[in-house]
Amino acid sequence: MGIRIMSWRSIAQSSARAIADFAIVQLSAVVALLVVGLRLQDQPPMTAEAGIAILRDYYFGVFFPLSVIFPVVHAALGVYTTTRTYTLEAKVRRAAMSAFIATLTFVFLNFLVTRTSVLPRSSALLFSLLVISATAAARWLKAWIFHSDELARLAAPAAAVMPSPAPRKADKVLVVGGAGYIGAIVLEKLLARGQNVRLLDRLVYGDQAIAHLQRYPNLEFMPGDCRNIQDVVRAMADVRDVIHLAAIVGDPACTEDDKNALEINYAATRMMIEIAKGHGVERFLFASSCSVYGASDLLMDENSKTVPVSLYGETKLNSEKALLEAKSDKFHPVVLRFATVFGLAPRPRFDLVVNLLTAKAFQEGTITIYNGEQWRPFIHVADIAEAVVMTLSAPLDAVSGEILNVGDDRLNYTLAQIADIIKSEFPDTRVEQVENSDRRNYRVSFAKIRERVGFEATRNIEDGVRELKLAFERGLIGNYQNAFYSNILFIKERGKVDSGNEVSSKVMAAFADVPVGN
Repeated sequence: MGIRIMSWRSIAQSSARAIADFAIVQLSAVVALLVVGLRLQDQPPMTAEAGIAILRDYYFGVFFPLSVIFPVVHAALGVYTTTRTYTLEAKVRRAAMSAFIATLTFVFLNFLVTRTSVLPRSSALLFSLLVISATAAARWLKAWIFHSDELARLAAPAAAVMPSPAPRKADKVLVVGGAGYIGAIVLEKLLARGQNVRLLDRLVYGDQAIAHLQRYPNLEFMPGDCRNIQDVVRAMADVRDVIHLAAIVGDPACTEDDKNALEINYAATRMMIEIAKGHGVERFLFASSCSVYGASDLLMDENSKTVPVSLYGETKLNSEKALLEAKSDKFHPVVLRFATVFGLAPRPRFDLVVNLLTAKAFQEGTITIYNGEQWRPFIHVADIAEAVVMTLSAPLDAVSGEILNVGDDRLNYTLAQIADIIKSEFPDTRVEQVENSDRRNYRVSFAKIRERVGFEATRNIEDGVRELKLAFERGLIGNYQNAFYSNILFIKERGKVDSGNEVSSKVMAAFADVPVGN
């Protein structure tokens, strides 16, 4: 299970690439050896025939057998497999780096075999430059012949990667759970671009976050529950793309309401996959979390081992697996692993570390840091919404079936560093350091979303702290301890988020079964 079998077509394509690269190596060698031959003519003690014989013996006796190292290195570094879904820029960079490593390996092995060098240094350098540049140029040439649009995207400045003011097409986008902390800003960005948007939301926290969007004629609101099969079927009619943001978010909230967390965060996702495929939905964006990485001292990327340490992380990871396994030629899931969010939004949240510490610093003058040396990746709520919209507009071949960490490498911080930033804005704040059993610790790489989508954060921690401070000073936010601002407090005070529908409960029970091995 989970093993991908290459088709004969894929094998043939990979073989063709390997043969082409091997031919580039041989042609580069011939050119370099010709240069050597021309130099040998300037050496009277050696006849032209003798020089040619030396070069021929070297080529067939040493160079040709050792040149097999080039396709071997390319294959080992994934040039013929992992780069197939890369952007052109990433393909060129990977091919050039692989050629460079293969050239160094060849030079080393050549010295071990001959204990000398038939090639002068200048000719060896020429060979190296030819191999590296030609291997990379071959990718450019292929893209120019077969994929001129992709080449145009790469040649354009970075700003051109940003989504255009107009939507990709007039088709509706369904946003599930779009009345929340992140979703309200996603809706605003989509609507501002002229996108036709349908919102499916139960409005558990009310409509305050989306009240200001009612003026948009291209917004269609469908009240409903993502666990209700009838609501979901109705909402997905005539929809091209889906952005799935509905969830019970956060470790404490999921622990407090574990049954509904399993239903909303996992079972509903599985049901929505089947309905989406039945309705011909093309792109399905799923909001996951970097918390699936658990605890690690390593820099985590999309290929790193996932070891969630909470129910919230487990439901997200299992939903990811269900989505990626459902990928087909017509259904294109994209998993977005969000960093820890902060910043002001229409429905502020103060169960998030940066927001909570800022509120405490403003209203109480004391903040408590638990396990301050632990690392976390952070991202402003407006930036995360922008990343979602950009991914929706990104070239399909760059994101289909992919996992993307959503954040920015510059925003990996320890909790102690976060405390220092907050203290710089509130100098009189007292910082208390406490150790507890929470050992979540992870730094995350966001290179992939930068390469594939062109996304980079535009706001830092200081920006988020200052905007929250200003909101407090202007009286836009009252008591931050109000249950409305916290998922966990809301569940404790208002009760668990049951579906209230017997049919929905039975449907969720059927989809909540996690396959063995997950």
